Amino acid sequence: MNKNKEHIKKVDFKDLREVLEYAVKQYANHTAFILKKKIDGQTEYQKKTYEEFGKEVEALGTGLIHMGLKGKRIAIIAPNRYEWCMSYLSILNGVGIAVPLDKSLPEREIALSLEQSLADCVIFDGKYENIMQKIKEQGNTNIQSYICMDKTSNPSFIALQNVIEQGKELLKNGNTEYKNVTIHPEEMSIILFTSGTTSSSKAVMLSHKNITENINALNIAEDIYDTDVALLFLPLHHTFGSTGYLLFMSNGVTCTFCDGLKHIPQNLKEYKVSIFVCVPLLLEAMYKKINHEIEKQGKTKLIAFAKKLSNALLKIGIDIRKKLFKPILDNLGGNLRFVVSGAAAIDKEVAKGFNEFGILTVQGYGLTETSPVITAETKGHIKYGSVGFPLSNVEVKIDKPNEQGIGEILMKGPNLMLGYYQNEEATKEVIVDGWFHTGDLGYQDEEGYIFVTGRKKNVIVLKNGKNIYPEELEQLVNNLPYVAESMVFGYPKEDDLVLSVKIVYNEEYIQQTHPNMQGIELQEMVWSDIKKINNQMPNYKHMKKLFLSKEPMIKTTTQKVKRYEEIAKILQEDTKK
Repeated sequence: MNKNKEHIKKVDFKDLREVLEYAVKQYANHTAFILKKKIDGQTEYQKKTYEEFGKEVEALGTGLIHMGLKGKRIAIIAPNRYEWCMSYLSILNGVGIAVPLDKSLPEREIALSLEQSLADCVIFDGKYENIMQKIKEQGNTNIQSYICMDKTSNPSFIALQNVIEQGKELLKNGNTEYKNVTIHPEEMSIILFTSGTTSSSKAVMLSHKNITENINALNIAEDIYDTDVALLFLPLHHTFGSTGYLLFMSNGVTCTFCDGLKHIPQNLKEYKVSIFVCVPLLLEAMYKKINHEIEKQGKTKLIAFAKKLSNALLKIGIDIRKKLFKPILDNLGGNLRFVVSGAAAIDKEVAKGFNEFGILTVQGYGLTETSPVITAETKGHIKYGSVGFPLSNVEVKIDKPNEQGIGEILMKGPNLMLGYYQNEEATKEVIVDGWFHTGDLGYQDEEGYIFVTGRKKNVIVLKNGKNIYPEELEQLVNNLPYVAESMVFGYPKEDDLVLSVKIVYNEEYIQQTHPNMQGIELQEMVWSDIKKINNQMPNYKHMKKLFLSKEPMIKTTTQKVKRYEEIAKILQEDTKK
């Protein structure tokens, strides 16, 4: 295991082709991917080395150019899978411009994204065949080539494997067109739609340089080893997912694919996952489940004592966490050593809890527009509640701070997008004098740690002029063991707002702990807990209206609640009563 990292720190990747070439050369025989296949009802695992992956990327790129797609825009839509990773790098490293699309988009929005991006080709998972057929028949896009990642009987579509085989044949016959393409690191290479939670998505223009500068800085910040196994959970069409996978590749990590939320515990075990990038909602749910099991077994006091003992020993350099908390760690696969949380704020107790169990858990912060990471915690530099320090090549400042030091977070750095595609006005709104206005509020403490207090657009402004950051209250509500998720918002009443909370409760937990509780009784129990939270707060932060549900809220693919849609839904349902 190479923990030195000096070889990585000296590598200054200029473009993504360099990242792939480095991985193929440095880690040729390492397993790059483990693929799970069902063959005759039996589960089989196929391993792909970095050398094999590099050859397939080159063959696919050669085949795509032969199809006349050089310099063209190619969209990709699929769940996380090997073919997504291969297609993305093939496009970027010599073919044209990649347009990753959200796999959960409805048909109409897929069509609109293909139209807006002026895509010439689309590579898609087999489950989108019917949608692609309709889009082809409607004829409103520029799409000339439809490439299916799976076997297809549709004569209008081309199987991806056929393009790869043709590319291999061309390479065998001496075709070097793909290899010889010059990469221009600062030109637009990716058109990526944001998963906007408050407004319609914009198309972000990113370059090779944007992504590689983020990879270079993250390689200095974090310890990732060539013996690590990563579970690709975050959607790859999102920068947090795709930059993460490219970061892993630059370190020779073995990547595996998640079978879905319910299968995460199984996936952690079967692949012996050591590194996991995810969203807070998932980590918080995992932590609640751990605590619930501890309570059920009557071990709450024992674990609390074990944590105190372990923390005391850590101060004198003795680490017994792996042995002390082995049963808990075994339930998480037994190999998990490093968790990165992003996309939203994680509850500080959850982050602290995982670290106390011996799993290094850090938080990062960024946006699609910043490729994506702006700040990150690192080993030895963790302050619970913060999002760490700015990356080595990023500047951060707090704009117009109030009396508490809270203002808008601004950033400047080489990972900042080129702008919004075909939207100069929106670009000028957010990039002023080279500084990107994130739309997030926060502050920087005396040690330099950055704290995010919430989205500027989410701030609830009461008639008396008081500002409430809903995320602060949501973290307290989410600590309740039966809460799956919550949203604090201002319910309109006459000319003011009533501070309200919507809680989605965990039905399974309620059935286990209060088997006969339902309806009014459940409402009263939750209200009692909300009042306890209110008692810790000044009067203007008291939540006065409660909406209870077992149905998940409307969310983006990175599990952020679409507040405006959710509030509109609540108001509509409430007026019907």
